[in-house]
Amino acid sequence: MLKRLLLLSILLLGFTGLKAQPLIKVTGTVTNELRQPLPDVTVRILGQDQSSLTDEKGNYTIYAASTSFVLKYFLLGYKPVLIPITHDKAGRLVQQVTLSESRNELEQVTITNKQNQLSNSTTINIAGIPAMPSPSGNFEAILKTLPGVSANNELSAQYSVRGGNFDENLVYINDIEINRPILIRNGQQEGLSFINADLLSSARFSAGGFEARYGDKLSSVLDVKYGRPDSSQTVLTAGLNGASLSTKLLRQRSFLLAGLRYKNNTGILGTQDNKGSYRPNFTDAQLIFQQELSPKFSLNFLGNLNSGTFKLIPESRQTEFGTLSRTVRLNVGYNGEEVDDYRTLGGAVTALYTPKPNLVIKWINSYFNSLERENINIQGAYFLRELNTGLVKPGTEGSATDKGSGGYFTFADNKLRSQSLSSELKGDQTFNNHTFSWGLRFEYKSYRDELNEYSLIDSAGVNRFYGGPAIDVKNKLEIQYYSAYVQDSYSLSPHTDLQLGLRANYNSLSTQLLLSPRLLLAYRPKGNNKIFRWSAGIYQQAPDYRSIRDFQGQLNLNQKAQRSYNTSAGMDYAFDGLGTRLKFSTEAYFKYQDRLIPYMMDNVRIKYLAEEMAKGYTYGADFSIGGEFVKDLVSHFRLSLMQARQQIENDSRGFLKRPTDQLVNFSAYFQDRLLNSPTYKVHLNLLYGSKLPIGAPSSDRYTDNFHIPAYKRIDIGFSKDFLDDAALRKAGFLDKYFSSCAVYAEVFNLLNIDNTVSYLWLKDLNNVQYAIPNYLTGRRINLKMIIKFKNSK
Repeated sequence: MLKRLLLLSILLLGFTGLKAQPLIKVTGTVTNELRQPLPDVTVRILGQDQSSLTDEKGNYTIYAASTSFVLKYFLLGYKPVLIPITHDKAGRLVQQVTLSESRNELEQVTITNKQNQLSNSTTINIAGIPAMPSPSGNFEAILKTLPGVSANNELSAQYSVRGGNFDENLVYINDIEINRPILIRNGQQEGLSFINADLLSSARFSAGGFEARYGDKLSSVLDVKYGRPDSSQTVLTAGLNGASLSTKLLRQRSFLLAGLRYKNNTGILGTQDNKGSYRPNFTDAQLIFQQELSPKFSLNFLGNLNSGTFKLIPESRQTEFGTLSRTVRLNVGYNGEEVDDYRTLGGAVTALYTPKPNLVIKWINSYFNSLERENINIQGAYFLRELNTGLVKPGTEGSATDKGSGGYFTFADNKLRSQSLSSELKGDQTFNNHTFSWGLRFEYKSYRDELNEYSLIDSAGVNRFYGGPAIDVKNKLEIQYYSAYVQDSYSLSPHTDLQLGLRANYNSLSTQLLLSPRLLLAYRPKGNNKIFRWSAGIYQQAPDYRSIRDFQGQLNLNQKAQRSYNTSAGMDYAFDGLGTRLKFSTEAYFKYQDRLIPYMMDNVRIKYLAEEMAKGYTYGADFSIGGEFVKDLVSHFRLSLMQARQQIENDSRGFLKRPTDQLVNFSAYFQDRLLNSPTYKVHLNLLYGSKLPIGAPSSDRYTDNFHIPAYKRIDIGFSKDFLDDAALRKAGFLDKYFSSCAVYAEVFNLLNIDNTVSYLWLKDLNNVQYAIPNYLTGRRINLKMIIKFKNSK
């Protein structure tokens, strides 16, 4: 039904009438109440997606595509101004504007700007997210193009940063820490990530060296905001893989954001080697409401319901692997099914209080409840054959040698209930050149886990159990976390800023008092186009349920926190080149870890060696360059080099590669317009990640003697916005009701490369073990449409 609606909409566009659009050039100067020019003021034409920024002298130029429109002038810390314009015909006009300060907002912005200047993080271009071709459709797809982030699975929202694992990443929405599911073990089971890109107002990402106001994990921070929108708007997205609807309502003293999402990636999963009936259905609903109760006090509410069901009735599988001289084929017939589902329900209430100038206090209270279930009952009968690679007649397969047959059985009936309740009080205050921040937080977590699973492989007539004996355990665990931080950001000189911070953490599980000092130094030479940064700090991650549970489901209640000593040095350099303003960034880093919990990877599921302890090190360098190579279209390229090693205590094997050790990561996200028709755009997403280490499951201990081949992928998309500002003629009916109407045609995995995510380990008649690759998705075509309704004035 969704496909028919999309195709019908495209056909309707072709028959919609066209009308010529006049152009009006608006120029002017924006000043404050003292008649001083204001730079970086956003000037926007509501309903036309046309915007501009004032220069250092407060001057601006913007073009309108109609004779009647509304200009909006917006700068953080000042009251926005809306000016309706009606002009008889195309031409030019001058509009001078004065903005007045909004005191409460101004103080908050002063604090935020100071923190951002000293933040070792990258601002994400959220405007380009809808156009990025990605089979997952999740916000995290753009993270995998950033420096320091590894790429090896297009179906998963999980990501690895600078040698760390998925559990080492912090995610915040409006200062609320978000927890991720635990049981999800395969990218195809993952549905919609918590972040709704349609509701975002800003997003920042730090690959390391983040400040003390963020929590106690080892690798990275993703900090996103659902903030006050510029105007009211409704956006509808519909495609072959799902649909979404988001609404933003703006009032003088309040705003509301609401989003509904649905995802069904049956077509994408059908490109895998495992053939059968895929029934994945994922839904998500989010609501954000903020009300200003007085000039000094406001309340913000965030609510979320995220659920998903993945059902698979496998039928058959055929996989070929090996070399040009020796090719082996695996054929499998299946019986049974897999049904996995999860549900997360929760919300948060934030009270924002500004008792006096330059002081902002937040009280954040959140509660989330999750239920995750796995039900697997699958039998498989397989045949291994070595193919004759000699010359054969066209249309024939040639002869084959039987290498063995067997079967396997997988059963799981697992259920995990988890709850998280937290309360946090935090404050920010400016004193001349200082911005002082502090916070106190309490968090309670509880887990109720029921594990019942086993697997049997009858490999070439020899029964072998992989992964240990059958598991049948029930666990209950409650943990209390107490944390606090203080942080001061101040100017040592007009060109040098220093940030010092200290975190303290205590938990009822390891009963450790953890102190984590952190430092960031920034230097800006004259010219304001360069910035040099140096950071150092200690990062300690307290044990949680996933890390203390071993392969058999037993809990190591004596586990201690993981610890890492980090240092990094980097530079940002802005310059003019290739006809545009470009930004080059680079950073070198070194991390020494004297307490690590080693782990192994099972697809995208982490299996900790909970009873073990290790030490390790990670070092590398990241490089990136980006800018508007084409007007209004941001492109960027990055290269990351890294090495990660660890040594398990009481293990004579010395230093081994960590499961995330990926020497090279390269990405490019490039956008362009067609010269003869600038309303047509192309969006290219290229990812490369070198090989990853892996060990055979029969090993008693962690090993790295095998590897997953390099990950190579190209996704490309083509789009046309029928209401693009570059269009000289626009569809009349569409222009009346919509501010944007864009159609996208995307090709996922353009080169149809077989990327490996994991292995199935089987033996033949001669007791030779084979690693049969489990491939990710193949080539797939997708269509989608994004419609933005006219903004409310």
